[in-house]
Amino acid sequence: MVGHRQRLPRGRAGEAALAAGLVLAVTALSGCAGVGVSDDRAAADTVEDPAAVVRGAADTLAGTGSARARTAMEMATGGTRVTIRGEGGVDFRRRMGQLLVMLPADVKGEEEHRPITELLVPGALYMKNRGAGVPADKWVRVDTTTLADGNLVTGGATDPLVAAELLRGAQEVTYVGETDLAGTTVRHYRGVTDIERASKVASPEVRGALAAAAKGFSKDTVPFDAYLDEEGRLRKVRHRFTYVNNGVIDVSSTTLLYGFGTPVTVVLPASRDIYAGKIAD
Repeated sequence: MVGHRQRLPRGRAGEAALAAGLVLAVTALSGCAGVGVSDDRAAADTVEDPAAVVRGAADTLAGTGSARARTAMEMATGGTRVTIRGEGGVDFRRRMGQLLVMLPADVKGEEEHRPITELLVPGALYMKNRGAGVPADKWVRVDTTTLADGNLVTGGATDPLVAAELLRGAQEVTYVGETDLAGTTVRHYRGVTDIERASKVASPEVRGALAAAAKGFSKDTVPFDAYLDEEGRLRKVRHRFTYVNNGVIDVSSTTLLYGFGTPVTVVLPASRDIYAGKIAD
């Protein structure tokens, strides 16, 4: 595991980000298992340069257009472990997405609670039903370029678009072999990705968020496992982050993509529906 040190964001957007992180991450701490693979070393000789294949995953998704997405973020600290799950869709051409993020039942001390709706757009994260003093009918808007992690962890789900763009910094990549993922044959790649490198070559819409993450972590490299289908489409990616924020927190963030071509509609809230008050921890 590669260590990262996260600096806390500042200002109103930083307060919102910190509050969101406390609700969706640190406060939640009170798993995302990988798919089994067969090690086919002979096949590796016939595969393209593994690093080049992985780095091109984001471009392939943009050509595909859109997809359904499931996310899982498992966090562990001090022997306590919690998993936050999300489901929705992403438009890779318009660089927009929507997720319903489900908190574990015990995060708020209640058996049931409403899912948090997250709208993912270039440079911003909108959240509804996030609690912590925010009226139920209001949205919270966070500038992701001000987040110390670029929203790789804060929102409780790594933006699927950013997860793919992060692979543009892939290095030390090896081809593990073919495996089955929900009935689809995929190729498994393993390596590390460099956040700063990815931020310099990422699509303009996500460059700011990755640049913030590159500054916010003490080390840039993040281990990953990526699974691509025969058309080069990213089907699954798992990143493993470790950072320090009131203790060491290990995070395994998994994004699963399917239903390619499914239309995705994202409607941004009106300015009058965005909460501008103080956000409780």
